[in-house]
Amino acid sequence: MLMGAVAISLGWWPLHLLLLAVGFGVGAYGTLIGAGGGFVLVPVLLVIYPTETPTQLTAVSLATVFANAASGSVAYLRAKRVDLRSAAMFSVATLPGAVLGALSVQALSRGAFNVIFGAALTLVSLVLLSNPDRRLKLEGIFPATERRELVDAKGKIYKYRYNLPLALSASAMVGFLSSLLGIGGGIIHVPFMAQVLGFPTHIATATSHAVLAVMAGAGTVTHVVQGAFSGMLYRTLFLAIGVVLGAQVGARLSGKVRATWLLRLLALALLLVGVRLLASPIIHL
Repeated sequence: MLMGAVAISLGWWPLHLLLLAVGFGVGAYGTLIGAGGGFVLVPVLLVIYPTETPTQLTAVSLATVFANAASGSVAYLRAKRVDLRSAAMFSVATLPGAVLGALSVQALSRGAFNVIFGAALTLVSLVLLSNPDRRLKLEGIFPATERRELVDAKGKIYKYRYNLPLALSASAMVGFLSSLLGIGGGIIHVPFMAQVLGFPTHIATATSHAVLAVMAGAGTVTHVVQGAFSGMLYRTLFLAIGVVLGAQVGARLSGKVRATWLLRLLALALLLVGVRLLASPIIHL
């Protein structure tokens, strides 16, 4: 891989400064759309480190997502756009899946990991691109059990309702997929909360980010116990520093970008990355 060879030739400090810059970009964009940034970071790591195992790459990605989500959540809490009650319930639901996903990734070959990751990104992108403003009407099947009213720091009022059992079931699955793929889960959780559950997009973005902090933290601890960070500590540290700084920028920008464009930008990035992985010459099944 060309980028892998370039990365090796750069040397220790230039490579780690590159990781710092990558982390900043991932932190800003990931926080902007509430997705943690893992869906961008994992493909980058796959290119820069073509010989590392899926377990090592997902461990680094999840730790970086945790740093991003924790930093971004602080900014979103200050903006008063986090639905704290929902975030707490969703977080509890994600924990079993997050631990199981972190354990399951060891059973995947590098080729199988690329296929699963690429297919997941492509599928989500196509759903979003088909109609980013679409809201599924499921109240006849899943009647609302929870009603919310939030007032953010600027005085804007948000009113919405959703089905709690459906939300908890989806959160459990998001927890598993996020740890399995090292992507944080926001690329699935945000569209589901906005288009299926009926959350306002900006509330979904902020609340998902808070859930990500708990979910990615659980997956990261599991990887630490497994010793997956062997040889990856400094890489993780530089990425984490970058995302913490970038997350603050992304959170400030989020309130200035229309919800529809947030989803479209997310969908386009997912499609490009998904197709790239599915067509990658390093896939060997």
